[in-house]
Amino acid sequence: MFFAIFVLVLGILIFVHEFGHFVVAKRSGVIVEEFSLGFGPRICSWRMADTRYSICIIPLGGFVKLAGDSPEEFKGQPGEYLSKSVGQRARIIFAGPLLNYILAFFCFWLIFFLGFPTLSCRVGNLVDNFGAQEAGIQPGDKILAVNDQEVKTWEELQNIIQGKAEGEFVNLAVLRNNQRINILVRIKQQRVNTIWGQEKTIGLIGIKPAGEFVNRRYGLVGSFFMAGERLFLLTRVTLKSLLWIAMGRISFRQSVTGPLGIFYITKEAANLGIIPLIQVVAVISMSLAIFNLLPLPVLDGGHLLLLFIEKIRRKRLSVQTERIVTQIGFSIIILLLILVFYNDFLRYDVFNKIYKWWSQ
Repeated sequence: MFFAIFVLVLGILIFVHEFGHFVVAKRSGVIVEEFSLGFGPRICSWRMADTRYSICIIPLGGFVKLAGDSPEEFKGQPGEYLSKSVGQRARIIFAGPLLNYILAFFCFWLIFFLGFPTLSCRVGNLVDNFGAQEAGIQPGDKILAVNDQEVKTWEELQNIIQGKAEGEFVNLAVLRNNQRINILVRIKQQRVNTIWGQEKTIGLIGIKPAGEFVNRRYGLVGSFFMAGERLFLLTRVTLKSLLWIAMGRISFRQSVTGPLGIFYITKEAANLGIIPLIQVVAVISMSLAIFNLLPLPVLDGGHLLLLFIEKIRRKRLSVQTERIVTQIGFSIIILLLILVFYNDFLRYDVFNKIYKWWSQ
């Protein structure tokens, strides 16, 4: 069951990506010889007009085969990829990652519109020597507003409190025994480590969540803007993480996952319900878009880089140069895949699980 969900999720992500290339190629007048989901031997295939549509046995990718997309095959016909301008070819290449990014946006929009479980503002435990304890906040209290600004989730409460300065007071509207009361609480700042290993000073009042969940929903328009905000935030975090991995400031092993990791993440999300599963699709689709735009040959970003060089030089690189660059890029991708798979095997203890299964 979980494997079928995993294949379905990957199939959606791959289909959307390849459909981006496909539809823009068609609109640009390029003949698409084959549209394939998966690699390896074909499970089934059919032909419509000039295009063969295929489903292959290995569901870890896909491809769109364009007529005349290599110098060896190019015959100078109008319907071939290499007969198009640099701008047209760039649009064809960019369309794949773009549709993955758009899919991520619509997934987040759907999540915010349908509603998602999130921690409420009910207080659990108190931390000693912090403002909440000193002011008389009690476990079980529900915080309704901070300085007259309504809060409905723990995340909203955190975002307000963490931006406050040392010694500043906040006016909390608290629900206790069905009565609304106001309590002044002093902020205490503390230095914490971020996900990138940096130290950051944040404001705290010394409370922990009670573990109560609420379903948070936004309207159609509100969900649209919330989706854009969430996608922008995750894009910024992802790009910063990639930069810091390249600089060696955060661990490659702890920050990157591959198909095996995606399988386990999808499995856990499916256990929690449809909304967490949609969120996984959104995050992976966004990550796939960004990864494909990295300027490495073989990836879409590498093709765009070569097109940019061609635009500057006003002529293509030689066939030999392109072949060498592609081989180098392919070698880098294979090395990264080996490292990612090995890392996933260690992270999810796959070697030990295989050994136990074999020993039975």
